[in-house]
Amino acid sequence: MPITWKTEKETCPFCGGLGYLYRDVEPGHPDFGKPITCQCKEGELARKRLEDLRRASNLGLLTRMTFKTFKPEGYGLPPRLKENLRRAYELAREYAEQPQGWLILTGGYGSGKTHLAAAIANYCVEQGRPTLFVVVPDLLDHLRAAFGPDSPATYDQRFETVRTAPLLILDDLGAQSTTPWAQEKLYQIFNYRYNSQLPTVVTTNHPLEEIDVRLRSRMTDPDLCRIYHIEARDYRASGIDGYGGLNRLPLYGDNTFETFDSERADLPANERRNLKRAYEIAKAFAQEPDGWLVLMGRDACGKTHLAAAIANYRQGLGYPAMLVVVPDLLDHLRATFAPHSAVSYDKEFEKVRSAPFLVLDDLGTESATPWAREKLYQIFNYRYQAKLPTVVTMQNALDETDPRLASRMQDYSLCTVCPIAAPPYRGGTLRKKSVRRKGKTSQ
Repeated sequence: MPITWKTEKETCPFCGGLGYLYRDVEPGHPDFGKPITCQCKEGELARKRLEDLRRASNLGLLTRMTFKTFKPEGYGLPPRLKENLRRAYELAREYAEQPQGWLILTGGYGSGKTHLAAAIANYCVEQGRPTLFVVVPDLLDHLRAAFGPDSPATYDQRFETVRTAPLLILDDLGAQSTTPWAQEKLYQIFNYRYNSQLPTVVTTNHPLEEIDVRLRSRMTDPDLCRIYHIEARDYRASGIDGYGGLNRLPLYGDNTFETFDSERADLPANERRNLKRAYEIAKAFAQEPDGWLVLMGRDACGKTHLAAAIANYRQGLGYPAMLVVVPDLLDHLRATFAPHSAVSYDKEFEKVRSAPFLVLDDLGTESATPWAREKLYQIFNYRYQAKLPTVVTMQNALDETDPRLASRMQDYSLCTVCPIAAPPYRGGTLRKKSVRRKGKTSQ
């Protein structure tokens, strides 16, 4: 007997390969004459629906960013940052299971925000939930392109698709151009979704204080929004602080409080007391970095050792810390404008300006060009307004410093000024003069 090869469609005992059936009901019934998908086609249709959802999601290459490929422990992170990253992962998973309200993920470049946002989108798509993932600058370009004569969709169609998406993920808010048109379009999207309480995920590298006040008012409503800040600088980098070549702290790894000689026998009694006092102030600041600390003194007096000791102490507790030498910082920022620079100016500047803990070493030895003064003022002013823990070392007196910078360091409600009177110090001792702590001076 010849062998007869039959396809699955030909052998389906229900539809005979048609792919659909008709219910046996009386005329006049709502299902009379209405084709119903056969179970042999349900798997194929489910796959097609998933493919359609993936295409509509705009995820593209981000389909590889899932909860399975995310490393919630990071790589080489200290325990506190590891716990912070794991909590972000857990929040994202919880939101993906039940996307209600808004989830706002903030943090620096490479902290994992986009991966977690894309993981939420990928999970929801897999569950059959329509989801739209858009990068904010690309979204605005996409909307502008709708005005072109060859656009396949009208502006209104594109705008409505974004505004009413059942789940919308807006990645990289704050990276877009801040034209009045861009601000207005984003506000319209935010306001509509806020009033409709549509599930929305937003990621941003910027502090919320820098976001358009109209958007920020929607993002900070505690009844609708959950805000979570990811502190890890780059969760992917094994044992790397995420600051790259900017951070000189690894070069000062042996500059600790234990290696600092605060009892130099060769100093006169008054200088030895001054040295001991500076050491105590630095150590107290390391334990509880509230406000700013300015260490002043001549070259090689030990101020950099103390500043690095503070940063190393903080880092040892699992807190990110950054030390930059001011002239090197300005050279580094200038180099980002070179045609073949591998890093962008904005990213490098933001790393310094918003560092959770920053040491600015050797202020006053940089070139005093208008550009340099302006960049330093922007860093100082931002950190002053945000009250971010900052240590400054300098040789010059405050009245010899740019008045705009000096005015920030002379606010003694925020800043402790600690002059070091001792002579040059190499390898284990320090000297100091008087210390101003919140408006007071101690000898």
